[in-house]
Amino acid sequence: MTTIDVQAGRLSQEQLSENFSDSHPPLNSGNAIVEANRCYFCYDAPCIDACPTAIDIPNFIRKISTGNLKGSAKDILSQNIMGGMCARVCPTEILCQGACVREAHEHQPVRIGELQRYATDWFFETGETFFERGEPTGKRIAVVGGGPAGLSCAHRLAVLGHETVVFEVREKLSGLNEYGIAAYKTVNDFAQREVDFILQIGGIETRTNQKLGQEVILDDLRKEYDAVFLSVGLGDVNSLGLEGEEPKGVYDAVETISELRQSVNLRELSVGRRIVVIGGGNTAIDISVQSKKLGAEDVTLTYRRGPEQMSATWKEQEFAQTNGVRVKHWVAPKSLQSENGHVSGIEFECTELNSEGKLRGTGELRYMEADVVFKAIGQLLEDSVFSSSEIPAIEGGKIAVNSEFETSLPGVWAGGDCVNSGDDLTVQAVEDGKQAANSIHRKLKE
Repeated sequence: MTTIDVQAGRLSQEQLSENFSDSHPPLNSGNAIVEANRCYFCYDAPCIDACPTAIDIPNFIRKISTGNLKGSAKDILSQNIMGGMCARVCPTEILCQGACVREAHEHQPVRIGELQRYATDWFFETGETFFERGEPTGKRIAVVGGGPAGLSCAHRLAVLGHETVVFEVREKLSGLNEYGIAAYKTVNDFAQREVDFILQIGGIETRTNQKLGQEVILDDLRKEYDAVFLSVGLGDVNSLGLEGEEPKGVYDAVETISELRQSVNLRELSVGRRIVVIGGGNTAIDISVQSKKLGAEDVTLTYRRGPEQMSATWKEQEFAQTNGVRVKHWVAPKSLQSENGHVSGIEFECTELNSEGKLRGTGELRYMEADVVFKAIGQLLEDSVFSSSEIPAIEGGKIAVNSEFETSLPGVWAGGDCVNSGDDLTVQAVEDGKQAANSIHRKLKE
């Protein structure tokens, strides 16, 4: 018989503080200059093409090398208003740094993300802003969702002279930057500092605890505002699809990460001794590593395919393993075991690819004991939020938009994770919001 072992305070406050300190400390001035001088300042730089927000990377790095940090930050933030957060969480290894010429020649790319953080952190410390509201147009736009896409859209609309009202379902703005990213990636309340910077421009009203379909109705917004931008993210989670009711001890990884991010005392958070995580993306990595940092003795991340098929990058996978997380590939959950209504383990079936490259079970079974199981198998659009008489067209489980980010409903745009515009990344959401704002502006000028 397995003894369920879930408890708080497995580690001292000192150890927890160390574990949840900045996982990638910033460059100092000397290191930043040395790193900036490694850049070839390519004329036709592949790193720019690899950046979803098209930051002029060689130019901002050149300015760091000459000591013009303000100019460097302006180059970054003019293209990506959340350049500070993206410098911390972007998978640069598959974006700008992955495309770096030095990566191809030496397998040692310029540390673009760290340089971007260096410039933006320096600028945030000044308390200044480059941005001013444009000449008022008299137009008001409703932005539903205060995450990266919504804030990016609202800021660009303010630059263009429009007023916006941002409706956010949670207590704080910034979406997954505030609630869904591992605590060790964004320390010192950086997400909210970035929000404050964005709101400095003025012309952006924020209303929190406003849920679409309840406090806010799409039909009403379409009547009251000149345009609506939907950036509602993905509110539902995929099911494991296993028979029977899930026992206690089986949790959604995103919600648990949110709880951890908002906790003021990590010693009060309960953590299992043996944890199994199901999933292969960044959320699976984040909950695995954070569980280990909270004091879990045995953390195993499981994925039904191989490492190459995981959506988490190779760098994230390595990070998990260096932090003591075991990774098991080619296993799919088959059934949950429980004792007295609490999960006690999971039975997995080994998997493989058939001759056509399709996944199949081999019939071989494996069992893992667990005090806690985390589901990190993707999120779904919460379509129940559309309680309106008309709803936007849905394709592939997300809101359908055209190249201008217009939905099927006149006067309604959408962007971020709730649309299929690219990878579900902060940097892509920022770009969606920026381009949607430009599209709204063009339409309102007609």
